[in-house]
Amino acid sequence: MIKIENYGAWIKEKTTYHDSCAALRECKIKEGPRKLLNKVKGLELVEMAETETCCGFGGSFAVKFEAISIAMADQKVHHAIDTGSEYIISTDLSCLMHLDGYITKKELPIKTMHIADVLASGCQ
Repeated sequence: MIKIENYGAWIKEKTTYHDSCAALRECKIKEGPRKLLNKVKGLELVEMAETETCCGFGGSFAVKFEAISIAMADQKVHHAIDTGSEYIISTDLSCLMHLDGYITKKELPIKTMHIADVLASGCQ
């Protein structure tokens, strides 16, 4: 396990964090990403409502149950928007792809970003 908590990252944005199902339920990852994000200078991290609720991607779930998947994305994205955040950050590219597709289709005022991109801002 890497013991580094501060990567010297800097990003001036209000953000919220999405817990992916795989990270949260299978790998028991909850506090680690928040701990890292709280060390990013300029970043304001705001918890959204129902942060542990699935975004609706779930691999083939999104294909087999498209309407439910879209409704779950809608709920997740609107919880994020309600925080006033400019970005939804996550460790899971699949979740981010799903949420970004919904955001783009609906032309909503929020973006997605992988946590690695945030932390890499300190490596420049």
